[in-house]
Amino acid sequence: MIKSMTGFGRSEMSDGKRNVVVEIRAVNHRYSDITVKMPRRYSFAEEKLKALVKGVARRGKIDVSINVENITEDDTTVRLNTMVARQYYDNMKELANTFGLPEEISLQYLASLPDVMKAVPDLEDEEAIYQSLAAPVAAAAEKLNEMRVTEGKKLAEDIIMRGRLIHDMVDKVEKRSPQVTVSYTEKLRNRIRELIGDTVAVPEDRILVEAAIFADKCSVTEELVRLDSHISQLESIITKSNQPDGKKLDFLVQEMNREANTIGSKANDIEITNLVLDMKSEIEKIREQVQNIE
Repeated sequence: MIKSMTGFGRSEMSDGKRNVVVEIRAVNHRYSDITVKMPRRYSFAEEKLKALVKGVARRGKIDVSINVENITEDDTTVRLNTMVARQYYDNMKELANTFGLPEEISLQYLASLPDVMKAVPDLEDEEAIYQSLAAPVAAAAEKLNEMRVTEGKKLAEDIIMRGRLIHDMVDKVEKRSPQVTVSYTEKLRNRIRELIGDTVAVPEDRILVEAAIFADKCSVTEELVRLDSHISQLESIITKSNQPDGKKLDFLVQEMNREANTIGSKANDIEITNLVLDMKSEIEKIREQVQNIE
């Protein structure tokens, strides 16, 4: 199944303590590059969440955004640091004694001093919190996957269509190719007649030798066979494979382009040259589409 590398997925869930909103955006990339943006307090879950997304999207530049809104206070603890409070109190008493000032240290003032009381996240049950994050991430990843599959089907249809167009052009070149030697032979005879006139017999054996050498030099049979084989492989991969085959398809398209170039350079025929130009145009369109495939 062919998948596009581009897509978007969004999910929002609540576990009764927090609302979690996840958005996943994916674009083309040569390798797998997953970035997770979420509150630092949940960073312990980052690698596991990356693995969750990679299980669905194995190639592409993927940005995962996780926003968490706490709707209860159950995961926050206010901690009292008695030792810090004691040091504040003792130091203030010492200041009072040193400067002869009255002691007016209130509970409210002492509690307001830095680090005496602090609200800290309660992350003791990391597995429960991971599950609260993993569920919406998995749901968003599935929506991303659905979009990538839908777009991948469109890419597959377009590539197969263009592959068949190239196959038709290959057939036309194959039919035209023998005519090139016939045309060359006739032109050679006419040229010799122009040079020596009708009074001397045309050296047919020499003409045939020259024609044979020309036919060997401009033969594109091997290139046509390989190009046709590449087209068959292209369609087979797209219709049958269940792996991320973008890189394989990219290599295959490079080989198709190389064979087309060789055919064009050896053909010595304007009709074949025009067909090759059309082939290269379709191959380039396939290459552009393949860049979007996982």
